[in-house]
Amino acid sequence: MAWTIEYRQSVQKTIKKLDPVVRRRIKQFLEERLAKHDNPRSLGDPLHGSKLGAYWRYTVGDYRIICDIQDGKLVVLVVEIGHRSSVYR
Repeated sequence: MAWTIEYRQSVQKTIKKLDPVVRRRIKQFLEERLAKHDNPRSLGDPLHGSKLGAYWRYTVGDYRIICDIQDGKLVVLVVEIGHRSSVYR
């Protein structure tokens, strides 16, 4: 079962600003590991809290990828990408 990776508009801008090596690692993780995995939840951790409870976190080096997993459409929507020191603010 293949998942589709979609990006919010703000995330597309963030990706363009990243270092090319980091950008490649993140895209490689999303497209080659997460999209091809049967259960993307098994690769990440759920976020906790009232506002973040529906989102999942993935770690790529010092960067965090925050996603909304939409089971009905087999879509992983990337809602935020950032350095671990600032992504949760």
